[in-house]
Amino acid sequence: MSLGVVSLSQANEIVHVPDDVNEILDMFPEGSLTVILRAKNELDSRLGGKKVAVRVVSNRTAKELLTRTGPLTATSANISGQEPLLDCVEAAESLRRTEESIVGVDGVCDGGPPSTLIAWHTVCESPESLSIEVIREGKVSSEEVLSWWKNRI
Repeated sequence: MSLGVVSLSQANEIVHVPDDVNEILDMFPEGSLTVILRAKNELDSRLGGKKVAVRVVSNRTAKELLTRTGPLTATSANISGQEPLLDCVEAAESLRRTEESIVGVDGVCDGGPPSTLIAWHTVCESPESLSIEVIREGKVSSEEVLSWWKNRI
């Protein structure tokens, strides 16, 4: 599970945001990276506990919502291992676990590859090691992320 945020300043309410995270997010398209960071206070284990994934969203509607609500969980609309559904009603129906009706908004998402998931060096066993790890390759390739990191250090 990750948390969608409107900005890193909003994320800073929940996680420690090192300066170098600002730098990498500025180098790649908005919403293309999700970064696992150290939580300021341990969260529910479903959100990662002491290590929380955050993504600055790029969608205008999502930004408006997060400005009003604060950070929200954000995940693909699919059962693990299956392709995400792009139609909102179909996605809600596939994830429903009871016979209750689903109330939602009709719409279709743009789709595309997921964000690239990176474990930041501050969540590693030895934060002083200054290494990052690409957990899931997505919109930005592992090669691009690691090349940026190599040039930075």
